[in-house]
Amino acid sequence: MKILVCNVGSTSLKFKLYDMPACTVLSQGKAERVGSLDDAIFQYENLQTGSLVNEEKAAIPDYKAGIRRYLDCLTDPQTGVLSSVSQIERVGYKTTLSKNHFGDHELTDEVIEGMRAWLPLATLHNTGYLQAIGVMREVLPDAIFLGCFETGFHRDIPLERRLYGVPYEWYERYGVQRLGYHSASHGYIADVLGEIGGGSYRAISCHLGGSSSVCAIQDGKSIDTSFGMSLQSGLIHAARVGDMDCDLYEFLRHEGLSDAQIHEGFEKKGGLLGISGVSSDLRYIETAAKDGNERARLAIEVFVSGIVHYIGSFYMDLGGLDYLVFTAGIGENSDFLRRRVCEKLGVLGVVLDNAKNEACHGTLLELTGQDSKVRVFAIPTNEELGIARRTYDYVRP
Repeated sequence: MKILVCNVGSTSLKFKLYDMPACTVLSQGKAERVGSLDDAIFQYENLQTGSLVNEEKAAIPDYKAGIRRYLDCLTDPQTGVLSSVSQIERVGYKTTLSKNHFGDHELTDEVIEGMRAWLPLATLHNTGYLQAIGVMREVLPDAIFLGCFETGFHRDIPLERRLYGVPYEWYERYGVQRLGYHSASHGYIADVLGEIGGGSYRAISCHLGGSSSVCAIQDGKSIDTSFGMSLQSGLIHAARVGDMDCDLYEFLRHEGLSDAQIHEGFEKKGGLLGISGVSSDLRYIETAAKDGNERARLAIEVFVSGIVHYIGSFYMDLGGLDYLVFTAGIGENSDFLRRRVCEKLGVLGVVLDNAKNEACHGTLLELTGQDSKVRVFAIPTNEELGIARRTYDYVRP
């Protein structure tokens, strides 16, 4: 069975085509900096022949353009692995959230309507997924579509850590609570740690990328997370503000900013981009900081401080720590950021092996230094494999 897994990030698209149940990846592709007319990156690889497509400074103005670019490569006589996209029987998505739907659900009209109903909580993400699903439905009318919702892994978080200090009726009537995201990533890390250390452990998983979060995991289950109810919370993100004072919105309106200007500042011009003034991409920010750009240095330190803040809090929730894990684009590849975080965690007995850390870029590697009380790992997340398996295993009621 050919299963396509589509991961729609806040500024990215990732694709993998699987032959199931063998779990063989036939092709993969990605688009980065989606929304750019002249600085996007598109990559495609046929894993059967090694054929590559690598485009920089590309124009990928929206998700639709990125999806169509991948599907073109997938069926191209020179680069493709399929004669027709109709050979794809199922499509699995790392969907964000849908009202009253958690875990894995076929993307029926009811579930899609739930995604629209909670659109204000994940405007960028749900809009992207709704676009992606719409495009795929046009070209794959007979396929089964499954949404693996990003709130599912966090349903075990105790209620006392999910509730806000709002009227309890808001929780009962509207579902106001901390939901948490990045379930596919943190859930995968939990599985890997279970294989490394057995069933009993205390871990903190740092998913650091265009969107970032920290998760406390005990014995394979999420017990706390940095995200709140919306994606506009927790750590600062590439271009989203993260945690902030809820009255800031009214204050900025009083100062003369329009609703559109405020939303743009919170969702598209905030985070690492807003502080640094350089880019939403940490690679560019690190380069600027090394060249003496003070705002770039400040953006990095704000990011590090937020990560350390949540790790410290979750350390107390867990009552100690066995594993500290860095994953996702930044976590897997930025030795500089891993070093800065671990330097600040020395008080918890975290010691990093600097040589291993500097050599680690996108590979699974233990980075624990001598005499460290906590084992430190960089673990590349494999969200797509988990989604492919769940999509293959899905049985219609």
